[in-house]
Parts: sequence; C-alpha cells; structure tokens
Amino acid sequence: MRKDILTLADLDAADMDLLLSRARQLKKRHKKGIQDWSLIGKTVGLIFEKASTRTRISFQAAAAQLGGTSLFISSADTQLARNEPVADTARVLERYLDALVLRTYSQDIQAEFARVASIPVINALTDLCHPCQVLSDLLTVLEYKGRFQGLKVAWIGDGNNMAHSWINAAAVLGFELVVACPDGYLPDETVVKGAGDKRFIRVVHDPAEAASGADVINTDVWASMGQEDQAEARKAVFAPFQVNSGLMARAKKDAVVMHCLPAHKGEEITEEVFESPQSVVWDQAENKLHMHKAILETLINR
Repeated sequence: MRKDILTLADLDAADMDLLLSRARQLKKRHKKGIQDWSLIGKTVGLIFEKASTRTRISFQAAAAQLGGTSLFISSADTQLARNEPVADTARVLERYLDALVLRTYSQDIQAEFARVASIPVINALTDLCHPCQVLSDLLTVLEYKGRFQGLKVAWIGDGNNMAHSWINAAAVLGFELVVACPDGYLPDETVVKGAGDKRFIRVVHDPAEAASGADVINTDVWASMGQEDQAEARKAVFAPFQVNSGLMARAKKDAVVMHCLPAHKGEEITEEVFESPQSVVWDQAENKLHMHKAILETLINR
C-alpha cells in the first residue's frame, strides 16, 4: 500500500480488501466492547478548509478509540492563510504528527503535502474526490450485499467528487457502475478516461436507465460546498434526477439507497425514500468511524 490515500486510484483491489476486512473486524470488536490500542503515542493532525460534521468527528473519534491523539487545525488559523508555502508547512508538520488528514478545495494542495511530507497524507475531501467516504460506503455495500462482483451500482445526480470516487472504486473492484447526470454536469473526463476497463463504467443522461435493475442507488446534494450560488439554478436542471419512489421501483426489490449526507430532503431525495427500510444512510455514517480507524491504523503502522 502506498504512503498516502489521495484518490481511490492510489489503491489496488488487495489494498481495498485489506482496509475493508480490517474495518469490519474493528467494527465487530467495537460492538463487543473490545478496545484496540494500535495508535498509542500517535498523533493525527486534521487541517480542514471546508466545513465538516461526520468526516471530522469520525477521524477524531477513530484516533481516540485506537489510543491516539488528534489535533483539529482550521486552515485559517495556520500560516497557510498568510501564504506560507505548503512545502514549508509540510516539513514542519511531519516532525510533529504521525499522519495528516486534509480537507481542501484543491487536490493539488494535497498532492504537494504528500510529495513533501514523510508521514501519511489522507484526503478527507477535495473538489475532485472523496475517497474515504466511498471506502466507508463500500463497507456498507459489503455488509448488505456480501460482494461487489455482479452488482450494479447507480449514481444519480451531479458528476461531482463522490461520483469520481465511485468511478475509481468500480475500476478497481470491477462492479458495474452507471452514472446518470444532466448534460453539462458530467464527471470529469480525465477521471473517466483514467478509470481503466470501461466495461464496468457507463455515463448516461437518463436516471431511469441507471436505476433499472440496480442493487445500490446512490445520490448526493445537487450543489456541493462552494457552489451555493448555483443552488437555485441547479434545482431546475436536476429535478428529473430526484431519487424518489418511482425511481426506486425500477431498481431491484432488495436494492439499498445511499446518501453521504448532509441531505436536502425533498430535493435530491424524497423524505419517503430517505426514511424507508431500503435506506442505509445511518449505516454509512457509522461505518465512517470504523473505516477511518482502519485507514489510520494501516497507514501509520505500515
């Protein structure tokens, strides 16, 4: 496994299997009240440019539950806000920390931290991708479906950072992924072209086509962080891409519906579907804790 996780393209199938297996084990041990102490004496730093609830708290709780310490650092409170070079900050932080979790707008900033720092750098979200979220979601899929091969996963909505990480995951694990987005809101062509075997990945404009026979229906907000000024215009464009009971009826009867949260119920997903027995959103949220434990433990102790 590489030193860093910046995108899911950094991992191969064996890496993902290792993380998924360890996360499942850690979750089972946690449920039984068994304490793991694999990060005693280790310190994890979190630098966040963007707001966060689940990702921040789950990484901090993950470090604590493994016996480590975490430090939350708002980027506005660092010398980065006064134009200190990323490389200089990285050289300092590698002397204080055992891993660095970054949530930034720019993927390039994370790549620069990873290039310079000797410690693991973990992408907790950029505008390009959200690898740790999708690893957690893959854990949820595995719990409910028991496998990836032979599954059809539908992504409905914006071709955003989440869609990109699902594309990366499908390319590595070999499940069918159909991404349905409005024209003009498609995934980044570079991500799609770099995904390898195109037998597993299709990009379409019809949400019904994506949902038909799907085992997993996945969606996200229509306007991501930093796109708030586009929210009203996007509502009209994305209205036909709402995950509702009609769309779910096209999926398999035992299909699960996923949302990485926060959700704008009544927009990208209806209240009825969000609160239905098919919804696994709270399992997704819980699984972030255990996947983040697996990521920190594996990278720090590699």
